Amino acid sequence: MATITATDMSSGQATVTKTTLGASDTFTYDSTKRPVLILDNVTGGALTVTIDGDGASTVSVSGVGAVDISGGYSTGSIAAGAQVVIPLKDISAYLSGTIAVTGGTGIEAALLEY
Repeated sequence: MATITATDMSSGQATVTKTTLGASDTFTYDSTKRPVLILDNVTGGALTVTIDGDGASTVSVSGVGAVDISGGYSTGSIAAGAQVVIPLKDISAYLSGTIAVTGGTGIEAALLEY
């Protein structure tokens, strides 16, 4: 299990730290910043990544009620050679507790914090 290390972007230009994903990886979500996760599929095939905090269970949605988010956030299929950029504040409900990133073996990940 690798840890995706954040690159601090608060002072402008920085050298980005990349992590090649394995079967299950993790990162720390800092809600005091504006973190962005970049997933670069450098593999030869399409992959679907799931980001799941073990403390995420349900959220209340106005007009709908309780929605189960315990299965994590899915990127959907990321084509070979494609990149996906995820502003983590947009999916913060999924990032409670210890975060696992699965399904992305071989993808290069970068976590930028602004």
